[in-house]
Amino acid sequence: MSPEIITFLLAMTPVGELRLSIPVALSTYQLAWPVAYIISVLGNLVPVLFFLLFLDPASSWLSDNFVIFDKFFSWLFARTRRKHGDKIKKYGYPGLVLVVAIPLPITGAWTGTLVAFLFGIKFKKALPLITTGVLIAGAIVTSLTKAGIAIEKYFGYEVLLAVLGFGILVWLLYHVFSKHL
Repeated sequence: MSPEIITFLLAMTPVGELRLSIPVALSTYQLAWPVAYIISVLGNLVPVLFFLLFLDPASSWLSDNFVIFDKFFSWLFARTRRKHGDKIKKYGYPGLVLVVAIPLPITGAWTGTLVAFLFGIKFKKALPLITTGVLIAGAIVTSLTKAGIAIEKYFGYEVLLAVLGFGILVWLLYHVFSKHL
């Protein structure tokens, strides 16, 4: 299988998305960064299109035809809106872009699609918002990957690991102390 197809398929995965496909394309397959970026963005958007188009009709059909699904979806929507409705009201559509754009675990296009579905954001609004987030995430991941490759090339793996370790430490400290501020 060609590196481009593998990159496209990796970008479609729910956990990896383009956070996985871009580093693999650039470091393992040495694809040019514009090629890796475009293929990864397109691959990341394929499941978004599918789920935005079919999640609502599928859940409606299941709810209409099976009592257990009706109860499940009623519970899911009520619980999600009760627990997270304030955040959606506070951050609105830019919040959806940020959920997709920040390339961290439990964020990304799949999560953004679920948020759009659970909060009833229609296809015509959700697709451009999620696409914007994917484009931003792709730029961030591409930049960080290129920087990591350059650090490793010029300074070695030890320095790259030190930079990564320091970044993780700063992130952890921020999250520990931000709760107390």
